[in-house]
Amino acid sequence: MIKKILFIRRDNIGDLICTTPAIHAARERFPQAKICALVNTYNAAALEGNPDIDGLYVYEKAKHSSKNKASVIFGNMRLLMKIRREHFDVAIGCGSYSSRLERYTRLTGAAMRIGYIKEGTEGPKGYNAALTESEGPLHEVERTFMLLSGLGINSAPPAMKVYPSAGEMKKVVVFMSSSGIKQPVIAFHISSRKPDNRWPIDKFIELGRLVRSKLGADVMLLWSPGSEGNVYHPGDDEKAAAVTAALGPQTAAYKTESLAELIAALSASDLVVCCDGGAMHIAAALGKPVVTIWGSTSQDRWRPWGTDYVILQDKTKKAGAVSVEDVFEGLKTVASRRSLIIRPVSDMLL
Repeated sequence: MIKKILFIRRDNIGDLICTTPAIHAARERFPQAKICALVNTYNAAALEGNPDIDGLYVYEKAKHSSKNKASVIFGNMRLLMKIRREHFDVAIGCGSYSSRLERYTRLTGAAMRIGYIKEGTEGPKGYNAALTESEGPLHEVERTFMLLSGLGINSAPPAMKVYPSAGEMKKVVVFMSSSGIKQPVIAFHISSRKPDNRWPIDKFIELGRLVRSKLGADVMLLWSPGSEGNVYHPGDDEKAAAVTAALGPQTAAYKTESLAELIAALSASDLVVCCDGGAMHIAAALGKPVVTIWGSTSQDRWRPWGTDYVILQDKTKKAGAVSVEDVFEGLKTVASRRSLIIRPVSDMLL
């Protein structure tokens, strides 16, 4: 009988959010089980408030830490020893095969260790219930969900889910009210981790002017916080300041210092324009319509899951090559399909 299940997701925010359908399915199949997740300091907040999770184990990546490497390694080993004492029945290494993921899964000491191996290999000893990774055009949600087949779960994946906190939602509503921003609100998230996936700031500025003049909507500006010179967490404070200066008071710049703040801000929006990245997956998990500008990312694997969306991707695989006109047309298409309705800001708390 399975009493304890551990999901391991070492990757970025979007990868962890793509794991939430599998976590929910495990909860439905094993309602009395203790379900936990091993995540990192960068993505952990994506599971805060999730009713399917009983506990989080959060480790640190050296590249995200100002501590010395030895201290980070020691802290992570202590965390793994704590996990071993829990005696999990199942540990699931979520994501494509990597030797590090396989090692983390093995070190949990779980009785059943599930993970992907590459086709044609014998399989690492760390996985005693290995699956061969499909090379087909599967979404990351589907790839992760297939790992549950060994637990007798073979249904279709449900929607992704994230849960904004009530406290952060109140902060967003107060901010929007004081800023004079009115519904419908279109969120612009201007950041992306990969250079090829970044849309130029002057194009966001031009799009913002079109949104206000042609659609009568206000813009809430969102971005990865911090200076672009930050070694551990480079951000886009300088770019956000440039957009705000150009677009003026009808653009409300909401600086999200935490992932919980970003989730709440996206939840308060009516439509999201963004580059490929974690913010896009958060918006999809909140059921928000998405217009997203892409570089070289695979649409088959990483498109928004479970929501209305338009992807703009140039044949050059460079986000900067996508025109403002094409993004605006995509935005109008999604807005018309959703019949955006003007509503008081206070209604967001109802």
